[in-house]
Amino acid sequence: MTRAEIAHAVEQVTWWHRIDLGQGIITPGVDDSPAKLRGLQMPASLQGLSVLDIGAWDGFFSFEAERRGAARVVAADLYSWEYPRFNRAGFQLAKKVLQSNVEEIDLDVMEMNTSNPGVFDVVLFMGVLYHMRHPLLALERVFEITRQLLILETHVTWFHLDKPAMVFYPHAELNGDPTNWWGPNPPAVRDMLLDVGFKNVKAYPPYSPDRMAFHATK
Repeated sequence: MTRAEIAHAVEQVTWWHRIDLGQGIITPGVDDSPAKLRGLQMPASLQGLSVLDIGAWDGFFSFEAERRGAARVVAADLYSWEYPRFNRAGFQLAKKVLQSNVEEIDLDVMEMNTSNPGVFDVVLFMGVLYHMRHPLLALERVFEITRQLLILETHVTWFHLDKPAMVFYPHAELNGDPTNWWGPNPPAVRDMLLDVGFKNVKAYPPYSPDRMAFHATK
C-alpha cells in the first residue's frame, strides 16, 4: 500500500490504540498506548517466547511483543472485535501494513484453557480485569494458561487502604461505561494474583492517577 492509501484506510477506522504504521502515520487512538507501554515495564526482549495478548483490540501490544522478538504472538479478543462501533478493522489494517505474523483468535478469557488457546510463556492481560463480572475466576483462567510471566494492567482505586478491597460499579459509574464492574485497590490485585497460584507479584508505580501494572510469575 502507498502512504496515501494507508492514510486513507486509517481514516475509515475508529481506533483505540495509537500504532506507528511507519511513513509518519500513527493511528489516532483514544488510548495513549505508548505511555501505557512505558508503565507496563514489558521486558525489552521477548526473544523466542510465546505471547498471548488477551483483549488485543487494535493489537498495539501484540505487534510490540512481535517487535521485541517473540517467536509466536496470538492476539485474542471477542467483545471489542464484535462490537459494531469498533470491530477488528484496525487490527487487520495494522497487521497488513506492518506485515505482521501475529495470529488472531476470537476467544473470551472466561473460555480459555490449556487446550484452547494453550499455554504461553508470557500472557498480557491489560485493561480487562475491571470489565470482568467475576474477576477472581478470570484470573484463575489466566493462571492456567501462563507458563512464566503474566503482565496485568488495570484500573485501580482506593490507594489509601492497606487491606485488599474493591469498589463495585453496578451501573456506569466508571467512565460512563456499564461494562466497567470493579475498581480494585493495589493490595486486592496483588492478593488475587497470589490466591490463584502465582508465587511472586510485583506492582509497578501508577503511570496515571488510576492505572497500574503488575508482573506475576509462577
